[in-house]
Amino acid sequence: MKVNIIDLNGNVVEEIELPQLIEEIREDLIKRAFLSTQSKKRQPYGSDVMAGKRTSAHYHGMRRYRWTMMNREMARMPRIHAFAPPHLIWEARFVPQARKGRKAHPPKVEKKWVERINKKERKKAIRSAIAASLIKEFVESRGHKISELKIFPVVVEDSIQKISKTKELVEFLKRIGLEKELERIKKKKIRAGKGKMRGRKYRRKTGILFVITKDEGISKAVKNLPGCHICRVENLSVEHLAPGGVAGRLTIWSKSAVERLRKW
Repeated sequence: MKVNIIDLNGNVVEEIELPQLIEEIREDLIKRAFLSTQSKKRQPYGSDVMAGKRTSAHYHGMRRYRWTMMNREMARMPRIHAFAPPHLIWEARFVPQARKGRKAHPPKVEKKWVERINKKERKKAIRSAIAASLIKEFVESRGHKISELKIFPVVVEDSIQKISKTKELVEFLKRIGLEKELERIKKKKIRAGKGKMRGRKYRRKTGILFVITKDEGISKAVKNLPGCHICRVENLSVEHLAPGGVAGRLTIWSKSAVERLRKW
């Protein structure tokens, strides 16, 4: 498959052959690789192992002794007695069904949250996600506004890596027909649910991914574009190419990044 390389004015300057990344688009594998990557970020958590157990309550179920619960129509649970305040005497503690008792099955720190995936499967998922980003139907179905995009896939000269001002990068994106995409990523909505109270009130659209080989200032320009990210080609992951586990992210490649793909 041959693709056109454009300059910063949007004009075609040359044509190159795409690397042989003929890969079946496995959406199930992409989703699995994405969840595996996300699971490594999860922090283990658990309750105090002594929670609900710090009490003097004990069992009174023995027969024929002074404080027995036998024949008193009382549930045989560990109870407080002796030197407790009057309102707490014979109150049940410790067991899960009692007030202030321990939890029956609390979350445990030793639980393994990481979902493992084979190396070959992970690499296949990345190749599959790259293949999906080169198909216009997949990119459009993901919600990107590319109806006015003149050339697809977008491969640009390495001079794009030297852009250090957001204004210049926005002008370049408008020139190639991504003005509607820029309008789309400006929008944000208030999240539904309790996430509003937890420091993540707003949800933003996922924008363009810039794949490069060397950062010569472009990271400064991209960081001011909401929802857009930059990644070196050797660090590509399913998280970059398929956010949320959904393949088909709009990706802009530098010429050297496409050539580096030949080594995959």
